[in-house]
Amino acid sequence: MKQPVHGGNLVWAAAQIGCPVSSILDFSASINPLGPPQTVLTAIKMALDSLKHYPDPQYTNLRQALSEWHQLPSEWILPGNGAAELLTWASRDLAAQKHTYVMIPGFRDYWRGLQTFGATITPISFPWQTPNSLSLLDNCPETEAGIIINNPHNPTGQLFPREALLPLLERFKLVVVDEAFMDFVPSSRQQSLIPWIGDYPNLVIVRSLTKFYSLPGLRLGYAIAHPTRLQQWQTWRDPWPVNSLAVTAAITAIQDKAFAQQTRQWLLSAYEQLLTGLLQIQGLEPVPSSVNFILVKTQIPSSQLQLELLQKHRILIRDCSTFETLGDRYFRIAVRTFRENNKLLQALSDICA
Repeated sequence: MKQPVHGGNLVWAAAQIGCPVSSILDFSASINPLGPPQTVLTAIKMALDSLKHYPDPQYTNLRQALSEWHQLPSEWILPGNGAAELLTWASRDLAAQKHTYVMIPGFRDYWRGLQTFGATITPISFPWQTPNSLSLLDNCPETEAGIIINNPHNPTGQLFPREALLPLLERFKLVVVDEAFMDFVPSSRQQSLIPWIGDYPNLVIVRSLTKFYSLPGLRLGYAIAHPTRLQQWQTWRDPWPVNSLAVTAAITAIQDKAFAQQTRQWLLSAYEQLLTGLLQIQGLEPVPSSVNFILVKTQIPSSQLQLELLQKHRILIRDCSTFETLGDRYFRIAVRTFRENNKLLQALSDICA
């Protein structure tokens, strides 16, 4: 079975060591370990009868809920079958530009969408080892172009100040910002470009509800952009891309403020626990992060470390060798519960020793 390019492939991991999927502790996918919220699970059970009917093709109730959450008109919001589906349509728009710039290292799925529609892709190196650096414009001579970035950045966890993105909006014909992990940033520190969406018709923002609310199996995200653009996307895609249970889950999740507060409180302390523990393990160099995952440099090849953790401890980490420019000396781990974090730290100490 081919090694996956995404985290969270427990079927692949289980096949490597011949064990049940349920026995693997997954640090490779950056999903909130506290969820799904109980309010969401209850709402899904109550909504099972809705499976007898087609979803509302306009997703009126969901768009209205997201509209109230972000204080935007509902026509500026388009729900999708995970952020991945919406990034596909963003890629189609980007492919229509003369060039599309893609940051490296970066989320590999951007390349999938862009290549599907024949985009002219120009990779640009992101100097992520320089704190708060986003000096990308020097590497982007073409102005009749588009650019796709993620904020917070994956896999480094760096958070860009929104002011640092303003030159991109002023320069490029289309700017797609993937904010899949923004909800993990404390409210007072968030740098979302949503407040600017009405001023820049060339801006597209893609958000995910599956990571923060631990619902990756339901596949739910949404895009925020000018209504004309979203109306065009609607004509490109299949009808009913979001199922009824996902709609119910999303509406309930964004209203669960207690769960959001609990998550941010957990992350603050659990992240510090994990980072402190990593710093004490010889041969590991963790990169400080703004979100719920940490990129770590290792003296052991990342693929070897991944396999040893699977074989000896049934723990799965994200081998980052598929991220351009990182090579085979980086891995990424999610922040999980205190007990699970301790289990990972003990396993890494055992192997690295």
